[in-house]
Amino acid sequence: MPEGPEIRRAADSLEAAIKGKPLTDAWFAFPQLKSFESALIGQKVTQIETRGKALLTHFSHNLTLYSHNQLYGVWRVVDAGEHPQTSRILRVRLQTADKAILLYSASDIEMLTPEQLLTHPFLQRVGPDVLDMRLTAEAVKARLLSPKFRNRQFSGLLLDQAFLAGLGNYLRVEILWEVGLAAQRKASQLSEEQLDALSHALLEIPRLSYNTRGVVDDNKHHGALFRFKVFHREGKACERCGGVIERSTLSSRPFYGCPECQK
Repeated sequence: MPEGPEIRRAADSLEAAIKGKPLTDAWFAFPQLKSFESALIGQKVTQIETRGKALLTHFSHNLTLYSHNQLYGVWRVVDAGEHPQTSRILRVRLQTADKAILLYSASDIEMLTPEQLLTHPFLQRVGPDVLDMRLTAEAVKARLLSPKFRNRQFSGLLLDQAFLAGLGNYLRVEILWEVGLAAQRKASQLSEEQLDALSHALLEIPRLSYNTRGVVDDNKHHGALFRFKVFHREGKACERCGGVIERSTLSSRPFYGCPECQK
């Protein structure tokens, strides 16, 4: 499943295609959304917001399309009038004069009023988004030490969207390696120095992934780009201590780490 950085980059592509342009066509597969099709004609997408792995497409008449890709959903940008050949099932089509954005295979889709947006069950449940630049390491540290989270093992906590939205399995693995912590550790067991390092890594690594993942820039030092240090690298040498990276299963997901330096 894509994690927060991938969802945000997808939202960036959707915004670049249709933001601020009057909609010339709108189509929804689900009967409960059909009544919104005609009302969207002439409206504009003002913003596409991410909350972890959910997308909020805000329209100029104050309605918001909520969508969550779950396991199989995917957005695509195409030219206006284009209908790609695919085995995926089309759920949403929003079109302007020159571009259209298409949502395939997702099933968790709703149109929300401003009032419904404030009370939506998923949006009420998720924690702060790691890509929200207003979120600070100090706030993350306070969250780590809160009664709700301080005694939970990192193996499960870093996958829980109620803790921080946008984290997922590869980020869990890379963050814990970066700060040299085993997945079984808890915030209540850490020193101040460890808490500070973890709080910063929980923001810096997702943001580095969002900013540079997949980008090749010969003018940048290799270390400035996001790349996997342990994820999918079982059997290879740890870059920090030379130990052998191992693969296991934690919280029903593959986990990668170095048993030598992640204590």
